[in-house]
Amino acid sequence: MASVDSASDARTVNNTMRHAYRILSDAEKANMQAIKDEGLKFHDLIAGMGNSREISLAKTKIEEAVMWGVKHITA
Repeated sequence: MASVDSASDARTVNNTMRHAYRILSDAEKANMQAIKDEGLKFHDLIAGMGNSREISLAKTKIEEAVMWGVKHITA
């Protein structure tokens, strides 16, 4: 399967569930990228603290927060 940038207007290529996307504005694309970048930065910080149930839960919640933030922008 080909990799498609999440901010690309061609992002329906590898998504069988969502058949239509609206075109995002440049500001929306920038916001989506910022959410993902900050989420990754926070995720990496937490991941560097070791392994525990609490760390695992924190990483999952960060991933969920990024997902919902992006969903808000792309809905």
